[in-house]
Amino acid sequence: MKKWLVMLLTSILILSSLSVALADNNGNGNAHGHHKHKKKFKLGVEVLLDEQKELIEGKSVGLITNPTGVDQDLTSIVDLLHNDPDVDLKALYGPEHGVRGSAQAGEYVEYYIDEETGLPVYSLYGSTKKPTPEMLEGIDVLLFDIQDVGTRFYTYIYTMAYAMEAAEENDIEFIVLDRPNPLGGEAVEGPVLDDEYSSFVGKYEIPLRHGMTVGELAKLFNEEFDIDANLTVVEMNKWKRDMYYDDAPLEWVLPSPNMPTLDTALVYPGAALIEGTNVSEGRGTTKPFELIGAPFINATELANELNDLELPGVDFRAASFTPSFSKHAGKLTHGVQIHVTDKEAFEPVTTGLSLVKTIHDLYPEDFEFRAENSAGVSFFDLLVGNGWIRDAIEDGETVEEMEQKWQGDLSEFKEVREDYLLY
Repeated sequence: MKKWLVMLLTSILILSSLSVALADNNGNGNAHGHHKHKKKFKLGVEVLLDEQKELIEGKSVGLITNPTGVDQDLTSIVDLLHNDPDVDLKALYGPEHGVRGSAQAGEYVEYYIDEETGLPVYSLYGSTKKPTPEMLEGIDVLLFDIQDVGTRFYTYIYTMAYAMEAAEENDIEFIVLDRPNPLGGEAVEGPVLDDEYSSFVGKYEIPLRHGMTVGELAKLFNEEFDIDANLTVVEMNKWKRDMYYDDAPLEWVLPSPNMPTLDTALVYPGAALIEGTNVSEGRGTTKPFELIGAPFINATELANELNDLELPGVDFRAASFTPSFSKHAGKLTHGVQIHVTDKEAFEPVTTGLSLVKTIHDLYPEDFEFRAENSAGVSFFDLLVGNGWIRDAIEDGETVEEMEQKWQGDLSEFKEVREDYLLY
């Protein structure tokens, strides 16, 4: 009897361990499968701490980051470095929205002390976009670890560029901890910035959708625009150019208050052009840049016109909403929600321009571009990166005609870009 029981128990044990092994191999027992994948994929910050710590050991470290500076377990790089006995973290630097992400768009955050670590935090937004020599006193190496969204007018890449300039001027090493481009690293779209329209929403001659990681951009800025910083890029492990953000084992952390999801980032390179007009880009709703509208728009009419264009990978749904802040705050607003149905086929820049043009053509009495400044430049021009597209829309040109005009510059950029691709 005992012998029989022992045999039965032994078989049960063998079977259960077999099924566990099978589950692991299939990536069922999901956490385990996900975790195994995690181990292979590494962000720049993880490669730095696991494999390349000698880059910062024995040096005073300054860190430029925000809430997106986390590892795959969502631990902040601030805490990772602060709690590491081998690392001497001396100061923190925050871009627009601050290190812990507590400021709205365009809000200025003064110098303060970080409650968690007791470290000084300097703002790189507002009047000091570039770190001053005082801010960098006693720093040997500056680290940059911020998630970008792959669009020219998202300001963090210029915070990086200004910091690289300051590092070069003050003889400080600069290290970029690389992160994915959420829109993938293959598609490149839109007009290349005309340098006469250089601003903090577009400092260099790159297209609206650049298809590069921050590390790749840092190398391109450093060489092509003569920054000449002592630059090191810590590359990711196992990131491939065809990967969108959700193809990596990563959680989405809001890069800024109005970038709540990957869907937001997908439409942003084109939909954000609406910011240069009197139409709401959906700020003050839970779907910024996906909801577009104004009180003067007929939602059904606009949705029908846009759907008739048969733009690839996107559908437009008539939608009404009431923004809680920003444009048309508290007013019932009509327009569309942009639904991306196929992100590989979707062309955000073409879609955004088609939106602006269609609203302009349907509602000529009510639609307006944002007012020009004393130099005759509208905020729309700064976003799109030139002065001619606004004229082309007002002159009734088609989006196809506009696209033809920027192809030459775009092809040139693509050639230059090839030299800086790391993956």
